[in-house]
Amino acid sequence: MNILIVGGGGREHAIAQAVKKSPKCTKLYCAPGNAGIGEIAELVDIKVMEFDRLVKFAKNHDIDLAIVGPDDPLVGGLVDAFNEAGIRAFGPEKKAAILEGSKAFSKDLMKKYGIPTAGYEVFTDAASALSYLEEAKFPIVLKADGLALGKGVLICNTKDEARNGVKTIMLDKKFGTAGNKMVIEEFMTGREVSVLTFCDGKTLKVMSSAQDHKRAGDGDTGLNTGGMGTFSPSPFYTKKINDYCKKNIFQPTVDAMKAEGRDFKGVIFFGLMLTEDGPKVLEYNARFGDPEAQVVLPRMKNDIVDVMEACIDGTLGKIKLEFEDNAAVCVVLASDGYPVKYTKGHVITGLEKFNDKDGYYCFHAGTKKTSKGVVTSGGRVLGITAKGDDLHKARSNAYEATSWVDFENKYMRRDIGKAIDEA
Repeated sequence: MNILIVGGGGREHAIAQAVKKSPKCTKLYCAPGNAGIGEIAELVDIKVMEFDRLVKFAKNHDIDLAIVGPDDPLVGGLVDAFNEAGIRAFGPEKKAAILEGSKAFSKDLMKKYGIPTAGYEVFTDAASALSYLEEAKFPIVLKADGLALGKGVLICNTKDEARNGVKTIMLDKKFGTAGNKMVIEEFMTGREVSVLTFCDGKTLKVMSSAQDHKRAGDGDTGLNTGGMGTFSPSPFYTKKINDYCKKNIFQPTVDAMKAEGRDFKGVIFFGLMLTEDGPKVLEYNARFGDPEAQVVLPRMKNDIVDVMEACIDGTLGKIKLEFEDNAAVCVVLASDGYPVKYTKGHVITGLEKFNDKDGYYCFHAGTKKTSKGVVTSGGRVLGITAKGDDLHKARSNAYEATSWVDFENKYMRRDIGKAIDEA
């Protein structure tokens, strides 16, 4: 099969590595890709939102399967564009990707179908939001309705913080048009868990659990980022919790989307909060999480192409998902100053040390190949992932491996996976 992956981050590198292992894959392309993906796939200089060019490329290169990684093209309808051109594509259509594309839609869906989530209100103007805050309980959560690169969520401890948050989202438009509408949500406490699932429109299969670290600084301080590291599986996500979620959250979400005429085929990412009142949905994503994919996919035993085709064909019920009985930890190496201001173009050294090292992975996120060598080209640069017999060993291995590579202004959190000590 000729396979095209759309995207250029760490998630897409993890997908590419999994796809490359499939005996079905004869030729792999990635648009636009990055320096790491370029080692295993042919890079195509087309941006993820250039739908016409992507479809034309797929036609001209006899693409048998297109895999759409990021949120923007999914919400924008790239899968629809591929399908209309007769190209098989993995990922939800536009009408289903709204599950991530609009927080107001997803919250209203959960309310309508009785799926556990935090209480909330939706606002389309700043004045109404500010009025609501006068009687609100704190802390409280403000969420830009649309896509904001994982950064459009503000946790406000005081009324003044919340007022400034409304200004930031709805008036200053820090997150662009994503802030035209806003959700104000009650603050939930508990353990956060990420659960990735494959879905074929009616059947859902659960992958291994994971836990992300969104804040930039140690101890969960600083601004929200796209993710500074993750581990899998979560020791807090027990069989009892999994059984509850399957019955009360996962399958009801698939059934709700089907009932709304929005059959979901692809990956549903469930961001959960394990509260004292039971698991509740924090958010939905309509694709693999990043960096969750970097710790989940390396542990998956199945041929990922088989699973993706089953999702497209509606035959996922015939697939038995299998994962290695071990653990994985990913530590993100970022550019110091991320997510606000940072420099790019720094040469990365030591990448060759990951060759032929069993259980160690270096997933590229913000890199590109130049005449100077591989250089940094983003805020999150590399995802250093290591497996181990258990989470403690995987964590030790991952941090050891972070010393193998270096670049100017290299920054990382030192406490990824520290929560496992409390399990």
